[in-house]
Amino acid sequence: MTLQEQLDKLREASKARIPAEAREIMARSVEDLRASGIMSRITKVGQPAPDFTLPNAGGRQVSLAELRARDSVVLSFYRGRW
Repeated sequence: MTLQEQLDKLREASKARIPAEAREIMARSVEDLRASGIMSRITKVGQPAPDFTLPNAGGRQVSLAELRARDSVVLSFYRGRW
């Protein structure tokens, strides 16, 4: 199964577990973001991310530049409820 097929399957499955009103709100939010022009300002795949510093799980400040100096870095962004 290709990645696109897997994503399509997950998208279909979410329709059964996410209430219709929540899906409508999410769809409106996505359209609002697209209409804002944000897509022209995002970092593209393969483009270097701007440097930033954030606390790690232990509360210590860690910069992206510091991590890059040691090895490759994978950034993952999570959106959702906590």
